[in-house]
Amino acid sequence: MRPEKKTEMLEVRLGHAAKAAFMARCRQEGLTASDVVRDLIEARLRGGQAKRPGPGLAQVMAAAVAGLAIGAAAAPSVAQTVGGTADFQRLDRNHDGVLSAAEFAAR
Repeated sequence: MRPEKKTEMLEVRLGHAAKAAFMARCRQEGLTASDVVRDLIEARLRGGQAKRPGPGLAQVMAAAVAGLAIGAAAAPSVAQTVGGTADFQRLDRNHDGVLSAAEFAAR
């Protein structure tokens, strides 16, 4: 039996900083965003856990929202051009494209 073709799309609206944080996390884990979302949907339908190790959607989204709030408070221009300014590069000490609470506190 052949796997079902992936023909359907799901649109999810996110703020720019939340999307950037999510995409950076996916890259760190060597996954595509589509893979992560598909795994989370399949896990939810099974009533179990995602098959790939790592944080759940709630943890990833909480981190993304926290990053958005910290980034918006630290430098409003960061929320529009993540990684695009010298100020952001200075704050983003580990150069992962996301401001962590520790990086913000160390400013």
